[in-house]
Amino acid sequence: MILAIPFPEIRLVDILDVLMVASVVYWIYRFFKGSNVLKIIWTVLAFYVAWRIFDILHMRLCSQIFGGVINVGLISLVIVFQPEVRKFLLRVGTKTTQAGDTFLNRLRFWSNANQQAPQTNYEPYVQACMHMSASKTGALIIFKRANDLEELIETGERINADTSSALLEALFFKNSPLHDGAVIVKGNQVLAARCILPVTSRIDIDPNLGLRHRSAIGVTEQLDVLSVIVSEETGAISFALDGEIHHDVSPVELRHTLETYLK
Repeated sequence: MILAIPFPEIRLVDILDVLMVASVVYWIYRFFKGSNVLKIIWTVLAFYVAWRIFDILHMRLCSQIFGGVINVGLISLVIVFQPEVRKFLLRVGTKTTQAGDTFLNRLRFWSNANQQAPQTNYEPYVQACMHMSASKTGALIIFKRANDLEELIETGERINADTSSALLEALFFKNSPLHDGAVIVKGNQVLAARCILPVTSRIDIDPNLGLRHRSAIGVTEQLDVLSVIVSEETGAISFALDGEIHHDVSPVELRHTLETYLK
């Protein structure tokens, strides 16, 4: 006698459920890739799988122990990894705001059709980076996008001046009192100089990168900004976006990057 094994019915909702969970897991993996947080996540996941197995097998003592560890452990992780949780929520909030702003902008298109946004001239930034690259003058420029950068601006000196190549080069001149830290800009304006940035805690990046490059990566991990770096050692121009750094770009590539990502 052959026993018929009932095959579970697979609904469209079940497929959608699996795809959504897989997408969330992949997004979390990409977000925490290269950090120690990912190791903790895998440990928590292993504990959860073991707890579910014990619960299915009706191993009450093990199930209660692992269940208690998970309940208390999750609360402890939120406290211990408060900076990482804050960074995660900031990134999610930024992406959500950007999507919402795009939708609202489309709704307001007809009412604002006659209003032209001021065009940004990126040539002063490109020229300044070229000159500082030739003289091997270290520089770090943060371009504001969606997030409010008031907290970063408060760590430095407010400038609020029109952008020019000469101004940027003067700010990063080695004997200038404002050459340390980052310059924050928006459009055609220099907002602040000598600003302090968060440093990335990733362990998978080039160990030869200095504090300037690590700060450029760190601020793009937490905020929606574009960082441009000029190396003091080699004069190479690089830019960082969404936690990823792109090394040794040409002035043409830099201009294209600014025009593409700062619209």
